[in-house]
Amino acid sequence: MMSLCTASKDLTSIDSGVSFVEIDASGLEFRDLNNRIASAARSGARHIRLTRVYGQRYIGTRLNGLPPVTIEIEGVPGNDLGSFMDGHILIVHGNAQDGVGNTMYEGEIIVEGRCGDIPGMSAMGGSIFVRDDVGYRAALHMKQHGRKFPNLTVGGTAQDFLGEYMAGGRVTVLGLGYERHRMSFIGTGMHGGIIYIRGRIEEEQLGEGAQIKELKRSDLHFLSTQVERYRRLFGTCDEIGPKEFTKIGPTGTRPYSRLYS
Repeated sequence: MMSLCTASKDLTSIDSGVSFVEIDASGLEFRDLNNRIASAARSGARHIRLTRVYGQRYIGTRLNGLPPVTIEIEGVPGNDLGSFMDGHILIVHGNAQDGVGNTMYEGEIIVEGRCGDIPGMSAMGGSIFVRDDVGYRAALHMKQHGRKFPNLTVGGTAQDFLGEYMAGGRVTVLGLGYERHRMSFIGTGMHGGIIYIRGRIEEEQLGEGAQIKELKRSDLHFLSTQVERYRRLFGTCDEIGPKEFTKIGPTGTRPYSRLYS
């Protein structure tokens, strides 16, 4: 996190060049809150702390074209946190609702709790780190462009349809606190990307279009980087070896070709 020493100010008293701004979100409609965030960033704020957030949507979605901004969120942000975000950092001191990182291009979202459904939906870049669990259809239709790929790392477990219709990117599920994963329909319709799940996954837990694959040296290196990043963000966790993971990938690039040919 950036080291910023300018005294906290409410948005109404921002001067050009102020590096730190604190905004009380209580009672603000989501459009008003996002207008204040964008105005602060345009005025030079590079670290914005939001307090008393209570379900406001689309936080962090109106900062494209501005220099990198770090936004700390105290409370529970609403749906589509960081949607279409391109290069900023969002830190949630608590839980987040559905659609975290929806169609995200670049940047980092850190959730010090759990997320609702479809985190990383259609993301094309950037990283999402969730300390605890995520809901249904995480990484739905996650994509990839060239060497740029999105990354979703989950400390706990996920619900059904993890990686549904994935076309690219990486999902890592650490399984901390769980003896086994109960999710079903993993990777249904996936035609790109990789899912890593710590622990044993049975074939019947996979969806159509997904299969268990052999871990390679490049996979072990990637998993080591994700585990280390998770430790740095959230503190110590169980001793995790990269070889403890099950790797899941697509059976092919057209899982439903028979329906259309």
